[in-house]
Amino acid sequence: MGDVAMTVPVIRAFVQQNPTVTITVVSRPFFQPFFDEIPNVNFFAVEVKGRHKGFLGLLQLYSDLKKQNIDAVADLHNVLRSIVLRNLFVLNGKKVAHTDKGRADKKALTRVENKIFQPVKSMVERHIDTFKELGFFVDLSNPIFPEKAILTDEILKVSGGKENNKWIGIAPFAQYESKVYPLDLMQKVVNELATNQHYKIFLFGGGKKETDQLNSLATAKENVIVAAGKFSLDQELQLISNLDLMLSMDSGNAHIAAMLGVKVITLWGATHPYAGFKPFNQPIENCLTSDREKYPLLPTSVYGNKKVEGYQDVMRTISVEKIVNSIQSQLTV
Repeated sequence: MGDVAMTVPVIRAFVQQNPTVTITVVSRPFFQPFFDEIPNVNFFAVEVKGRHKGFLGLLQLYSDLKKQNIDAVADLHNVLRSIVLRNLFVLNGKKVAHTDKGRADKKALTRVENKIFQPVKSMVERHIDTFKELGFFVDLSNPIFPEKAILTDEILKVSGGKENNKWIGIAPFAQYESKVYPLDLMQKVVNELATNQHYKIFLFGGGKKETDQLNSLATAKENVIVAAGKFSLDQELQLISNLDLMLSMDSGNAHIAAMLGVKVITLWGATHPYAGFKPFNQPIENCLTSDREKYPLLPTSVYGNKKVEGYQDVMRTISVEKIVNSIQSQLTV
């Protein structure tokens, strides 16, 4: 989800700066709402469990896309399926470029020995390079974001209306445990924020287990609302676009909020913003990282899927006070 969200600011800038070009985004149907508000963008839904399943399905996808009269292909994913697909377009004489994910640089940043601790090129910059290779100009120095969405009656009913409150989103989960702030500390963050009656806090997550944990975080707090399981993706995007700030792990919710122009504070455990996944247009000061003096091997992973003995509690070095102070300071800017 985060990978797809990081393409949105690039595509939004592309169509603004190249108004005679139409883009066809090829992705899973779940992600279509990410692109609905961008002009000159068509969405082609890939049926990975149906028509486009397996290798024969990939050939069918190529056949279907050929009917779109595509002149050039930008592979922003660069995985096996997209590699096969783009090479089929090469054989058909189309110009093709792909995003270099910078695997060697990321490996140097996360390896245990001879670590090179310096920022690598961000994924957004890498996507821009891909379009430049195709001959298109893209400048993100002054990004444009969509207007805040008009909230549906259903969202207004759940939220109780915005009034003069500051709306804070909290997304406390991530795909890997090494990227999740300990829930006992997150409870303290929620408790502290909830004492301010001018704050309204929305908790984001998915699935029964996460929803149960969110309900526990929200217990007996009138201004803490569990959004999980109550809205479609369209509605969640509408809600997120109206937030004043999102607190997130290094996860998809951070990139969704960032693509909508919302302030984002992120918490980093085994991973690090230097790996190129800092949310778009957010200052590095909003990335609260674990203590590298106490845990010098950080970052130990690009995606959080690698475990290092003795590094299970790195996120406990990010204090509750620091998180709350960062949120409060951002809300007064």
